[in-house]
Amino acid sequence: MRHASERTGGSVVDAEVAASGTVEVLVRRLDDGLPEPCYAHPGDAGADLVAAEDVELAPGTRTLVRTGVAIALPDGYVGLVHPRSGLAARLGVTVLNAPGTVDAGYRGEILVNLVNHDPDRPARISRGDRIAQLVVQRVERARFHVVAELPESRRGAGGHGSTGGFTVPAGLIETTTLEG
Repeated sequence: MRHASERTGGSVVDAEVAASGTVEVLVRRLDDGLPEPCYAHPGDAGADLVAAEDVELAPGTRTLVRTGVAIALPDGYVGLVHPRSGLAARLGVTVLNAPGTVDAGYRGEILVNLVNHDPDRPARISRGDRIAQLVVQRVERARFHVVAELPESRRGAGGHGSTGGFTVPAGLIETTTLEG
């Protein structure tokens, strides 16, 4: 086992990272009537998050939904809030900013930004319904270097469908330069 440490308001919390690829995450229940994030099946990547309140989403609207939990991730990890495929298939509801980001230093309640894409029907979410999945991953910090030019690559500047299936019509994207 190796240890990763994180600072929490001046104190140090040690999280043991097992060789099996698991990481210990501290969970604070803000609502004792709701479960902590949990995996539905062995091997699942995402732990289910549930709604802490009843919500009705009118067609085309969005809202932040409380989950009743706050977490402490070790430094070097991130929690990514992903949509649940069943919620999208049944109700047309998904996570608007997918994936949402829970940084290691964040200690507030996890909120899920849900949007109802159904054009006709409102979506009803009940307290305790599974509304999203939390995927915990390691992250690498980047050191950014400003350069005059980037090295060549096979792909070059091609993007937005340039590898096939969809191309952006000429003139759709304007290139502008911001002057300081």
